[in-house]
Amino acid sequence: MKLFPRSAFARTVALIAFLLLINQVVSYVMVGLYVVKPSLQQISSVVAKQVQGIIVLDRWLSERDMSTAEKRILAKRYTDAVGIDGFTEREALANDLSNASTYNFLSDQMSQYLAADTEVRIAQGEIYYVWIRTASLEGYWLRIRLDTFDEARFSPLLFYLILIGGLSVLGGMWFTNWQNKPLKSLEAAAAQVGRGEYPDELVERGSTEVIAVTRAFNQMTQGVKQLEQDRALLMAGVSHDLRTPLTRIRLATEMMPPSEDFLAEGIISDIDDMNAIIDQFIDYVRIDTQADTDCENLNYLVEDVVGHVPENWQADIVVNYGDMPEIPVRAISIKRVLLNLLENAERYGSGRVLIETGYNTERERVWVTVSDDGEGIPAAQIEHVLQPFTQGDKARATKGSGLGLAIVKRIVERHGGRITFGRSTKLGGLAVRIELPSVKAEPC
Repeated sequence: MKLFPRSAFARTVALIAFLLLINQVVSYVMVGLYVVKPSLQQISSVVAKQVQGIIVLDRWLSERDMSTAEKRILAKRYTDAVGIDGFTEREALANDLSNASTYNFLSDQMSQYLAADTEVRIAQGEIYYVWIRTASLEGYWLRIRLDTFDEARFSPLLFYLILIGGLSVLGGMWFTNWQNKPLKSLEAAAAQVGRGEYPDELVERGSTEVIAVTRAFNQMTQGVKQLEQDRALLMAGVSHDLRTPLTRIRLATEMMPPSEDFLAEGIISDIDDMNAIIDQFIDYVRIDTQADTDCENLNYLVEDVVGHVPENWQADIVVNYGDMPEIPVRAISIKRVLLNLLENAERYGSGRVLIETGYNTERERVWVTVSDDGEGIPAAQIEHVLQPFTQGDKARATKGSGLGLAIVKRIVERHGGRITFGRSTKLGGLAVRIELPSVKAEPC
């Protein structure tokens, strides 16, 4: 369900709001049934007694042998004393009876108290009036003024519900935010570790469960960092120990007699290949840090790499530059990516290489595509060739360590980017596209 929140913060706030709504509705109903309704019944009972007094007075006056003027004076004194005014139908309409609203609940109650069909209306304005017409006083309307009712005053019940509801939601939001802050820090630190960076030890805060997770994450980060350092140290030691005998072999080979030139050239070529493989090992385990990041324009990096390709390359390289902003990257690593892709294109292509650059404004990502006119890589083998120490089919895997594309993938992912493979529409061979985010939170 799309409307249902997905984050823990939103779900907790929604749950608190839902439970609070149920509580408010139940509270309102309970107060209405056990506080408001009994109060209205008491008020109706008091008003009914006043009306009954008017009815009794009317019957008493009708039974007494008094003049009409005397009856009116006596009735006037009584109504003034109890605060009730009597009107005929015409007089009631002239005194704004038509704007009064009928209340069936009060009408039913008054009918029960007076044992006669009774209609109750309430006129709302600067002064509240209750209009009552009962069958016991046919042709007359009684009007009672409610002096103590103030429309502008908020109901204490409504104020209580709003106050409790607002404080509960704010408290729930504060508590959820307090719980989620350490989780957001964990998320950011985990993303850094995924990019090959190792953040400072996280502060242990929050609930006991979150503190335990944070402590375990700190221990894991230190372990991974130490493992990465040990691996880099091991590779550096191995590469150093290998280069020393390779250097001695090269020197000995160069001192071989001229009659062995053919054999010497083969040995020297093999030594160069072994040195290149060792360099790839070192590139793969190298740890780039965020401190190495600078704001660069990828067009300049492409131009620099293309301008320094080996002279023995036979491929014709064409570059189509597109407009793009500067982005935070590790220049040396990105150059290694471009050089590896160009090496693959030159090695497995048929003589033509096309490089295209551009910027996707909607997704805010810069991109570089390297295409060749070779046979390409079957879609089923793409995931395979991205793994370390693996190569494609035998037609392409002529030499190398199988680390070229693995190095490319590793560097691109550490920059928060992605790498995709496809078929070039212009050259017909393999097209490798890398995309990198343009982080506007870090202005260049």
